[in-house]
Formats: sequence, C-alpha cells, structure tokens
Amino acid sequence: MAARAGDERHEIPGTVRPQRFLPHLHYELLVCGLRGHALIGTDAAELRPQDAILARDIDGTRWYRCLRCDSWLPLGEPGSPARRHPPEHAEIELPLRGKALRDKIVLRAIAVDRAFHFVLLALLATAIFLFTAHQHELRNTFYRVVADLQHGAGGAPVQTGHVGVVHELDRLFSLRAGTLHLVGLAVAVYAVLEGLEAVGLWYQQRWAEYLTFIATTALLPLEVYELTRTVSPLKIIALIVNVAVVVYLLRAKRLFGFNGGARAERAERERDVGWAALERTAPERGGLPAAGRLSAD
Repeated sequence: MAARAGDERHEIPGTVRPQRFLPHLHYELLVCGLRGHALIGTDAAELRPQDAILARDIDGTRWYRCLRCDSWLPLGEPGSPARRHPPEHAEIELPLRGKALRDKIVLRAIAVDRAFHFVLLALLATAIFLFTAHQHELRNTFYRVVADLQHGAGGAPVQTGHVGVVHELDRLFSLRAGTLHLVGLAVAVYAVLEGLEAVGLWYQQRWAEYLTFIATTALLPLEVYELTRTVSPLKIIALIVNVAVVVYLLRAKRLFGFNGGARAERAERERDVGWAALERTAPERGGLPAAGRLSAD
C-alpha cells in the first residue's frame, strides 16, 4: 500500500532507495523493530467508514495500519473482540514519526552522552574534595613510600628528571588547598552543567538545546588545542562527536533563527505528526467503503 501520488513531502519508510553513499536511516522502522508496530483496533469487532485510516477489511482480510511507519499488516479479525469499534481519534495517543521522532532519538542519544560526562565529572570532583580534605596525610604517606622505594633501590633515586608519575604526584601534593578547592569547584560546576544538559535534552527542552550548543561550542577551541599537543583516538572521537552535535543543533534544530528558526522547526515537526499527516499518507479509497478494495497507487 502506498501513499497518495500527490504527497511529495512524506516518503513511506523503507520504500525509497537511498540516493547517497550512506544508507538513509528511517527511525520509524528502528523503533517499530524494537517496540513493535503501533496498531489500533486489533481488539475491535467491527470497522466503521471513519476507521479506514486505522484499519480496513479487504476481500475478507482485515488490514491494520501502523501509525508510526505506515506499514499495513494482514492480521485478520480478533477472535475475542474487547470492543465493538476502534477508539475515537480523540482517545488515541499518536506515536511520533518523521522529524519529531528523529529529534527525540538524537537528542536522547546526546543526553546519554552528557549524563555519562556528568557521572565522570561528579566522581572527579568528589575525589578532588576528598583528596583536599586528607592532603597532608596522603602527602606524608606518599613521601614515606618514595623513601622506602629509594632505600630498597640501594639509595638510588626512584625517579629522575621532571617527568613521570612520581613527579606529577609530587606536583599534586605541592598544590595549596585553596587551589585544589577552586579546581574541585570548577569541575563540580561543569558536572552540574552537563547534568542540566542531559535532563533538558532527554525531555526535549528548547533551553537545553541552546545550553548544549553554547557549552559545546565554547569547548571546541580547547579540544583543538589539546590535539595540537598530543593526539589520541579518544580526543579525535570526542572532537568529531562534539562537532556533529553543534552542526545538528544549529541546522536541524534551527537555533538562533538559523534556516527559519523555531517557527520553521515547529512547522516541519507538525508536518509529520497528527491526524492530518496520517490522512495525507493514507491510501486512496476512491469513494469505496472501508470494506472495499483499495486502489493501487
């Protein structure tokens, strides 16, 4: 079953060959594969003409429409119907599809990334504060261990030069408590920022999109600078991910009035959801009742 020929905006997921080298990801098919199809009326004994957007009886077989991916499935009539007719439209909570579904999935993926950062930064801030509270005890233990190692090595120095783990620990223990408190506070504030981003993006809040864009963009120069000093796979991956997040938020979410702004973004979302969108992508009935044969598109 195909959508109407005049519908140029919506392409039924999985029916169009990708025109690029990379395959086009249809989020409707992904969600239906994980959660199952969104079918309405599978427990209804009879179908009315107004139910043709949900299900249809064709040549003795009842077909149900997935309201998410537009698939039509021949499941037949229910053996023990729980109601006479399918629910009214006002009683049905329509699933997300199109751009609205894509945005939800992508934003929640970014939210998971930010939540992971929040956990790491919160643990790091806690470790810094705990270290500061016991700095003197740990410093005494550190120098005692170094002295014992040097004694075991016949009096030879364990570490020479100004590099290495021992040298870095010596520098850490030499920092003032006030400096460590400031570092811990900065890490804690950054952790809270990441946590706010995660929560806001999970619930698809517009303010969280702006917050994520500004915070991520501000850190990009630092990430580039770090790559000029030392290159590692993790740094490269982090830079690529953050650049992708910035580009997605700016272009797809149309922040700061870009490409039409919030109004154009809302219009694009509304085009793919709601009963009007389902009507546009429903097969033509050609004036036939719901029990008639569907016209081929």
